[in-house]
Amino acid sequence: QVQLVESGGGLVQAGDSLRLSCVASGRTFTIYHMAWVRQAPGKEREFVAGIYWSGGSTVYADYVKGRFTIARDNAKNTVYLQMDGLKPDDTAVYYCEATTSTGGNRYWGQGTQVTVSS
Repeated sequence: QVQLVESGGGLVQAGDSLRLSCVASGRTFTIYHMAWVRQAPGKEREFVAGIYWSGGSTVYADYVKGRFTIARDNAKNTVYLQMDGLKPDDTAVYYCEATTSTGGNRYWGQGTQVTVSS
């Protein structure tokens, strides 16, 4: 089992920045990939950014590319999402997601609310 706890959300204005953090605990040695996903009211959950735990390669959704940056600190079992140039469309609950190499299990945190006012 892997437990995830997100933090860093809040209410900001368009153009502002926020940094989200996600701390993993439990069987962290099994983590293969971590990602941030988000869900806005009335919409499907969507992928935002992902990072491979070992090599550190990253992937971004087109709608955040150039504005958001995902990074990890393996020693702290923490993944970050630096969000710059926030837009009202970025308003959503942001969830941290971990995928393990053992059985490909997937875990999520409780989410952190990001609200961007225009």
